[in-house]
Amino acid sequence: MRQPDLSFLVQRQESLGDDAPLPLLPQEPCFAPLEAVEAAAQLPQDDPLAILIAELRNYQAELEVQNQVLNYSQAVAESASERFEALFASVPLPLLVLDDAHDMVIQANAMALNAFQPQGSDRLLASFMPFVCPADRDRVQQAFTLARSQGKSEVHEMVFNLGNRSTMQGDLHIACIEVPRQDGPPTAQFMCAIIDQEPLLAERRTLQQRNAQLLASEKRLEAVINASMDAIISVDKAMRITVFNPTAAALFACSAEDALGSPLARFLPEVAASLPLSHITTQALLGEMQAHTASGQRVAVEVSVAFEPDGTSTTVFARDLTSRKRTEAQRSALETQLREAHKMQALGTMAGGIAHDFNNIVGAILGNVELAKTDSSHQPQLLDSLLEIEKAGRRARDLVRQILTFSRNEPPARRAVHPRHAIQESEKLLRMGLPPAIELAIDAPADLPPMLADPAQVEQALFNLTNNAIHAIHNSMHSGGKITIRARLALPDLGLVQRFDLQPDNYIALTVQDNGPGMDAATQERIFEPFFTTKPVGQGTGLGLAVVHGLMRTHEGAVEVHSHPGQGCTFTLYFPLLPASTAAIFTAPRLQRVKPLESAALPVTLHSAPQMQHHVMYVDDDAAMVHLVQRLLRRRGYQITTFEDPRAAVQALHATPHAFDLVVTDYNMPGYCGLDLLKAAQSIRPDLPVALASGYVTSEISEQALAAGALALIHKPNDVSELCAIVDQLLHPNTHATTDWHERQK
Repeated sequence: MRQPDLSFLVQRQESLGDDAPLPLLPQEPCFAPLEAVEAAAQLPQDDPLAILIAELRNYQAELEVQNQVLNYSQAVAESASERFEALFASVPLPLLVLDDAHDMVIQANAMALNAFQPQGSDRLLASFMPFVCPADRDRVQQAFTLARSQGKSEVHEMVFNLGNRSTMQGDLHIACIEVPRQDGPPTAQFMCAIIDQEPLLAERRTLQQRNAQLLASEKRLEAVINASMDAIISVDKAMRITVFNPTAAALFACSAEDALGSPLARFLPEVAASLPLSHITTQALLGEMQAHTASGQRVAVEVSVAFEPDGTSTTVFARDLTSRKRTEAQRSALETQLREAHKMQALGTMAGGIAHDFNNIVGAILGNVELAKTDSSHQPQLLDSLLEIEKAGRRARDLVRQILTFSRNEPPARRAVHPRHAIQESEKLLRMGLPPAIELAIDAPADLPPMLADPAQVEQALFNLTNNAIHAIHNSMHSGGKITIRARLALPDLGLVQRFDLQPDNYIALTVQDNGPGMDAATQERIFEPFFTTKPVGQGTGLGLAVVHGLMRTHEGAVEVHSHPGQGCTFTLYFPLLPASTAAIFTAPRLQRVKPLESAALPVTLHSAPQMQHHVMYVDDDAAMVHLVQRLLRRRGYQITTFEDPRAAVQALHATPHAFDLVVTDYNMPGYCGLDLLKAAQSIRPDLPVALASGYVTSEISEQALAAGALALIHKPNDVSELCAIVDQLLHPNTHATTDWHERQK
């Protein structure tokens, strides 16, 4: 800037003198030449004019500085206004400037116009409050009031009503601005920014749905883990337990609180040792392993593992194999029992068939011996031989009856039997043959309830068991042997109930215990097999325990054995209790055998022949029995016609129905049943008496024979005297014995 020319002041002062007043400055500036300025500068310092000139120069410099500042401020203000306008217009948010009454819109950017007035037909954006949803107006009014006092405020998640019945949900941010006025105090304006929250809310709703789904999935996973029948354990990288489900808590007998944080090796040491070697895959089946409970017990488990891809955790699945092993053991035991049952059934069927055929042979032997004894009454040496043959034959007959007892499946004649009475009856017989070195102890309380059993078969079972104990003690050269028979009320254990299909109820347990040499496991597996024996040759048939097994099966009970080598044997028989509602005797209906007259015990030759000859038909498929009965009845004076073919016998009845006075037929013949012959005889001649003969008499046979009209059931092989007596009584119904027999049949 050029300096002003003030030389005129110096010149004027010289011409006017020191006391003359200074003239007014000209309206237009005039500038003295540089020399005048320099001349004025050379004035003395204390000259008033110089001082005034210096002050004017300082003032001029200040004015110039202020002018520059003002120009700069104006430029800055203009630039800020331009930037504000550009920012206001380009901010990607709807912006509004409202008046002091926070209703009239002073200024709005393009985003606000697009949001509130997207079409020309929409309501003009002149007033703000009509766009606010009525439900949110109170909140908006409170927000403006708060902004006036605090400078700013916010309203979240409010709704704006736009055109075409559409809405916009967003957040309202308010800032209060004071605008100065020249003619009064500053006025307030409100800068409003509206943030459209629809995308954010939609995203938030999506996130909330995902979070809800994730939470539900976690809950489902937690429920699956908690409800799993397998033990589920998760471990971290350090093999520390992080998940321990309830099944794992039950399996390892440890609470989840105690298990969390514990090393995996505490419960699954084998798994912990093998996990580092199994990371080559995402899952692995480790198979059966041994686990440890919290108390140290060993448990068999089946283990599989699953690995996280990042290796942060590993999940171990352990399945308890205790129940499976127990089930497999039970199934194996049941299969063994089933095989034993099938084997025993097959043996019983085979034994029954053999015994049936053997019956006829033994019957023929004993019958012919009886006839030979009569013929050789005057030959003592021959009679002695016949007596020995008869003795052997009777032993064979008893053996056959034991085989039939083992093989038959018919229910026994059961009734109320007191255990103490049954043991006492057996004791009388046992003490007669008891060696002096063996002690027999009886423990049978009198207050036991009665059991449902056949007393004769109970005594036979006790006799067989005690006889085996005597032989075992005697053969072991055991000094001071002791046999104890006791009775008690017992509840069979679950294994015995399942093995023998018993009722889960109390039973009468009859126990025979000895202190003999005992048995090993291999022997115990075969003791109930027919003809299996550990006795020396000639001292046993191997049918004693087989008979006991058959008796208990028909009694719906069970026989149990406990033995170890050197510790003796204990056999326990379980008999069902007598039902409380039962007072009568339980006996299966059957035909009673006719008892022979006292005269039947005399030799055959001493019997007097009947006064009137009767004609007897005898039918049997065994030729030896046919020949024996033919000779026997002819000696008795009867006319006898025999048939080995039952069909030929039926044809003979059809041909001459009144030629016969009595029919005696075998029950079991190849391809034919004696009941069929009986029915045929009844249809041909209803008044013809018929008797059935069988070596295998069961309650079913008795019932069928009784229903078909049979008058007698003969058990083979019997003494020939008994056979003759039955024939006599059937052909002479007026005898006293026959009358009693008919009364029993009625």
